[in-house]
Amino acid sequence: MTAAVRDPSRLTARKWYLMSAGWTLVLIPWVIVAVTSDRPWPVRVLLAAVVLAYAACYIWGVYAAMMRYGRRFTVGLLVGMVVLWLALVVGIDGAGSGALYTVSFAVVAIIALVPPPHGAVTAAVVCAAGIAGVWLRTGTFDLGQVITMAAIILAMTGMFGLIRANTALRDAREELATLAVTAERERMARDLHDVLGHSLTTITVKAGLARRLLESGDAERAADEVTDMERLGRQALAEVRSTVSANRVASLAREIAVAGEALRAAEIEADLPVAVDDVPPERQQAFAHVVREGVTNAIRHSGASRCTVRLTPTSVEVCDDGVGSPADTPAGNGISGLTERLAAIGGWVDAGPLPGGGYRLRAECLPSRKRART
Repeated sequence: MTAAVRDPSRLTARKWYLMSAGWTLVLIPWVIVAVTSDRPWPVRVLLAAVVLAYAACYIWGVYAAMMRYGRRFTVGLLVGMVVLWLALVVGIDGAGSGALYTVSFAVVAIIALVPPPHGAVTAAVVCAAGIAGVWLRTGTFDLGQVITMAAIILAMTGMFGLIRANTALRDAREELATLAVTAERERMARDLHDVLGHSLTTITVKAGLARRLLESGDAERAADEVTDMERLGRQALAEVRSTVSANRVASLAREIAVAGEALRAAEIEADLPVAVDDVPPERQQAFAHVVREGVTNAIRHSGASRCTVRLTPTSVEVCDDGVGSPADTPAGNGISGLTERLAAIGGWVDAGPLPGGGYRLRAECLPSRKRART
C-alpha cells in the first residue's frame, strides 16, 4: 500500500488545504455535539479532539502521504483515520445514523492513497463495515445513505483515476520533452564533430603546407593555400551556424571534392570517384558523412600515402595504406555517429585495419527492395 499519486492534479499545498478544509466543515456539528454532551468535561474534550484529529488527518495527512510516498506513513494514516472514526461513532451520543456520512473522509483517503484496483475494494470494505457499525450502534438502516455512500465510492474512484491518468500523461510528456532535448544535443554534438573535425584538420594540413612553401620560397603557392584556409574557415563557420539551426545537409559530391583538396594538401595520393549519380538521393547525405570521416581519419592518424574512396549504389568505402589502428581500439565519436546515421537508413558501418596494412571504413545499406521485405 503506497501513495498512488505524488501530487493530486498538481495542486499546491495551499489550494489542497483550502479545498479539503471546506469539505471538513461538515464535521463541525460533531464537535458541537461532543462539547455539549452530558459526559464529564475531560471526555467531552477528548471526543472533540477526536473529531478535530479526524479532520486534520484528512486535511494534512492525505496530502502529506501523497507527497511523501511513505508506506508506513500511509498505512498509519489510514488505520488512524478508521480508528478515529470508530471512536467518533461509539463515543458521541446522539450521532445517530448521520454518522455514516463521516466515514466518507476515510473512504476518500483510501481511494486516494491505495493504488487501483485495491483502493476501490478496500474503500468498499471499510464502507460496508461502517454501515454495519452504525446499524449495530443505532439499530437503524438507511438505504438512502447506503446508496449515497456507494455513489461517493464510484465518484471518488473515477476522479482519482482521472487524476492518476492526467499525472501519467504529464510525466510522459515531460519525459518525451527530455528525450527530445537529449536527442537534439546528441545530434548537435555529432554534427559539430563532423564539421569541425574535418574542417580543422584540412586547415591544419594547409597551414603546414603553406609554412613549407614559405620556407622553400614559393610565396605565390603559399598565398594560394592561405586563401584556401580563409575560405575553409568561412565555410566551417557557415556550417556550424547551419548545424545549430538544424539546416545543414551534407552533399556527397561536395565532400568528395573537398576530400580531394584536403588529401592533396596533406600530400596523400587520392583515388576518388568522378560521379555520385549512381547513389540514391536518400543515401547520399549519410555516405557524405562516411567520406568526410574516413578522409579526415586518413589525414590525421594514418600516415598514409594513398587514400581510396569507392562508391556503389548501396555502399561507400574509404581505404588508406597507413599504419591503421589496433583491432581492439574502441570506436570514437565519429564512428559512433556514423553508426547512428546509417542505422536510420537501414545500413551499418564496418571499420578496422586491413590484413596487409592500412585501414578501411565501409558503410553499406541493403537494397531498397530487400529492406522493404525485411
